[in-house]
Formats: sequence, C-alpha cells, structure tokens
Amino acid sequence: MTHTVAVIGAGKIGEVLLSGLVRAGWPVGRLIATARRPERGRELADRYGVRVLPNEAAAAEADVLAVAVKPQDAEALMTDLGPKVPAGKLVISLCAGLPTSFFARFLAAGTPVVRVMTNTPALVDEAMTAISAGPHATAEHLALAEEMFTPLGRTLRLPESQQDAVTALSGSGPAYFFYLVEAMTDAGILLGLPRQVAHDLIVQTAIGSAVMLRESGEHPVKLREAVTSPAGTTIAAIRELENHGVRAALLGALEAARNRAQEIAANEV
Repeated sequence: MTHTVAVIGAGKIGEVLLSGLVRAGWPVGRLIATARRPERGRELADRYGVRVLPNEAAAAEADVLAVAVKPQDAEALMTDLGPKVPAGKLVISLCAGLPTSFFARFLAAGTPVVRVMTNTPALVDEAMTAISAGPHATAEHLALAEEMFTPLGRTLRLPESQQDAVTALSGSGPAYFFYLVEAMTDAGILLGLPRQVAHDLIVQTAIGSAVMLRESGEHPVKLREAVTSPAGTTIAAIRELENHGVRAALLGALEAARNRAQEIAANEV
C-alpha cells in the first residue's frame, strides 16, 4: 500500500517533490502539504489537488514527513513539531546542510531519519538525488525514500558523511551550469550571434554532451580529446581556459560551497 506523505513546509523544493509524486501517479489522497501562509496553501491545493493541513495534523496522519523548510527555519519548526511527531514515523530531511543528528534532538528516541539532497532538475524528472540513512533508518526506510525520489530522476545511496560534498557538487550544481550557459551566451553575442541563436546553440550542445557522458560511459577526458584536433580551434580555447585558471576556480568554488554547508550545520546543530 502506498504510504501517506506529508511535505512539511512546501516551498520551492517541497513543491518540486509534490509535483514529482503527482506526475508519477502517487495517489493525491495520500499527499499532504503544509504551508506557513494560507494563500500558499490554497495555491498548492488548487495546483495539485493535495490536502493542506496544519503541521501537527499532517504529522499525525502521514506515514512519512518530508521536511522541506529552509535550514535556518528548521530549529523553530522542530522545536514546535518534533515532540508531537508520533513514534514510528519516517522523517525525511531535504534541508541542505543539516545532519540527521539535528533532527534526532527533537524527535522521540529511535525515530528513523533519512537525509536527502536533490536538485532542481527534478522539475523535468532529471534530478540527481543522494539518500543517506541516519542511525535508526533501515533498508526499508531507504527503499521508501528511493520510491519517492526515483520518479524525479536518478537516486544514489551514500554515507551521510559525504552529503556536504553532494550539496556542493549536485545540489548547487545546476546553478554552475546556468552560470556557464549565461557566460557562453554573452560570448556568442560578442562573436556576432543573436542572443537567441547563441542560447539555442549552447543549450542543445549541453544536452547532447550530457547524454553522451551518461550513455557512452567514457571518461570526459576521452570525449574532450575526440573534439580537440591538433592546432585546432578547440585546443586554442582550452589553452585560454587553463590560462585563466578555470579548473582551479571550479575546485575553489565547490570547496567553498562544501564549507558553507558545513557552516550551516555548525550554526544549527
């Protein structure tokens, strides 16, 4: 039997999960949302047909509580809601940077918590979702989390100790690609192309390259070398990227994102 899922704090990432479950055919009668603002609740009810309940009522009825509030709002939420969560519920955290130990502080002893980091391509069913078990989460709990997030894209199980790196790499990853496309579009304009033409060229090139990486199984270096002819245009461009330290900048950027995730945890735990 399909479990009843309550998305607690259905903001952007919470709505991503709700919409994915609806598209995947999860019974709408088994989906609940909570929202801070009444107008937001009405919007979700109208858009997806889900019920919108207060936090405590949602926690009492649902089998799974997917906590999707902003990390800085999690303590206030869990201080109020945590003691009211009945035993036997599965809590799934979508709060970036917060470890399962944070939630254990507010929940009854032994409550299973699963930590999840997904990303915005879930909106087009192409998410990368990393799933980690807390101390009391079993294989069955992980399987249930996978059942919820597999319709949104690809899922991967890994130790919770790696979640801050996941946050930096794939959680924030879409922003890096959008930033790159923005820069390449500007370059296309500089080279004389209309903005829309430059945009279309880059987006389709990005899609095709990603599919090649996923389906060929080849190392990216090998695929890059296949495009890089001796004394050609590509190697001239790559030389400029190396001269400007693009590889080092990416390493530094992802390390900064990982460090920020750790700071969030340190400030909240």
